[in-house]
Amino acid sequence: MEFLDVVRRRKTTNGPFLPDPVSEEHQRLLMELAGRAPSQLNSQPWRFVLIEDRQTIETIARISGDSMTEAMSNGTFFERYKPYFRFSAAEMEARRDGMLFDKLPAPLRPFTGQVFTKRGQKVMNTLRVPQTLGEENRKLVAGSPLLLGALLDRTEYRPGELSSFYSVFSLGAALENIWLATVEVGLGIQFVSFPMEVPGQWARIEALLEVPDGLELMAVFRLGYLPPEQRRPAIDWSSHQRKLPSQYVFRGTCRAPQQGWDEPLPTP
Repeated sequence: MEFLDVVRRRKTTNGPFLPDPVSEEHQRLLMELAGRAPSQLNSQPWRFVLIEDRQTIETIARISGDSMTEAMSNGTFFERYKPYFRFSAAEMEARRDGMLFDKLPAPLRPFTGQVFTKRGQKVMNTLRVPQTLGEENRKLVAGSPLLLGALLDRTEYRPGELSSFYSVFSLGAALENIWLATVEVGLGIQFVSFPMEVPGQWARIEALLEVPDGLELMAVFRLGYLPPEQRRPAIDWSSHQRKLPSQYVFRGTCRAPQQGWDEPLPTP
């Protein structure tokens, strides 16, 4: 696949994976490409842990599902991220960012406009929406043949110091290499983020993975091969829109948006 096509096709997988194990060849390839990322003074602060043990994956899945249920039940998730939620195609087209919730069970559709109100939260809790979401999340993570923990070396990751920015920047570059490589080899990937949303849950994963004091667990991802036809979860969103260059590119100074680039380039 051409590199430009790989970048344009990169996405997050919200649905399930095939149960097939991720081949050792592909695991090695992902790790090699991660290690090719740039880093300040060639410090290479990243570390990775590959997780295939079923019991460990299922435990992380339960932690993730329970975290999602709790964050959705008490309203903290919606309050924290409501600037990014879109509930109509027109809003998505106008903003060109965030997540469009275009797939909801029928009983929830009349309440999408009230999701950020106390009444909306009460309705969702009455309908057990947080439990539905949490169980869906648990199944998605549990059904993943491979989890990937991304860590930073604490000798480089020192919050409050410039080295901390450098190390996070470098890990981001390594993860983007992995993400792009999944497109090439037919894998899907998704960030397992909900354990970060609930106090104490991330520490449970760190203990499960036996993260030493010298490392900081920064993220966990689920990976697996994509089925020919991808089934979307019961409650899902899309994020295909991207801002136009005139909305994020400037010429000369930050007061002058770039003009004339909003039409896509012709495909080679």
